[in-house]
Amino acid sequence: MQITAEPREDFTILHLRGEFDTFYCGLLQEEIEGLEKAGVSRIALNLRLVKFINSTALGAIIKASRNLSGKGGKLVISRPSNFCRDIMEKVGLGRVVTIFDTDEAAGTALLEGVVKTSAPEGNDELDDDTTILFSPSDPERIEHFVQASKSKAPTNPVHGHAFGSKWRGVGRMSALDADGLRFTWNGGNTGLTSFEMGQLLSLGTDLNVKFRLPLLQKGHCEAVVTISEVEERPDGVKLAATFSEIEPETRTAVQQYAADMAFLKKELRQATGD
Repeated sequence: MQITAEPREDFTILHLRGEFDTFYCGLLQEEIEGLEKAGVSRIALNLRLVKFINSTALGAIIKASRNLSGKGGKLVISRPSNFCRDIMEKVGLGRVVTIFDTDEAAGTALLEGVVKTSAPEGNDELDDDTTILFSPSDPERIEHFVQASKSKAPTNPVHGHAFGSKWRGVGRMSALDADGLRFTWNGGNTGLTSFEMGQLLSLGTDLNVKFRLPLLQKGHCEAVVTISEVEERPDGVKLAATFSEIEPETRTAVQQYAADMAFLKKELRQATGD
């Protein structure tokens, strides 16, 4: 990653370019400390050309913002790339470090001392629910529960064609760690009642799942999980599942993801006083 300083009147824009990962956290700290020694305590980080950012880098930004605020300064973010913006919204970074669409808006906020949070009020979640695709490992369960739920074969919510052996449910993942995951499912357009969803995804049922790890890689991770908890709700079911088959590389990535989330939650709590 490269960092270029653009001095403005009473503040400086640091233009970051490349991939901002753990290796470059020290570089950002050195740049900010150098500006502080030169009497600059109002800084905007321009992330327009940052193609990748990980949780440690986000933590470094939080720490830099907290340190500058403690000395009467301010730090904001301007023009984040689509990748950066997506990650920052998921982890709720806007609660601590304000994000602006232009350098001009960032500069105005720095000079006026107005920093408005970009996260909605009352949103205490660190990240948004993550889409999870799932299907029973035993295709007969699909035929028995899903196909039989309507006299006319319903439509696959993922691909749009009629249900069959390639059917996939679309759930919302609420928790993920090295042992397993939790998710909710409203049944999509299968026509299943909550009770029938609970039967389809009963205790001990094996599922093939695909899920994303936004901070670590693009695309989906794949694994086989076994349902360990089922809770019927008026609008669907809430489930917990443990990993029964998962590649070592994927498990390592999940462990890192869980550690990253715990780290960011701690940093956000310290920064917000929650």
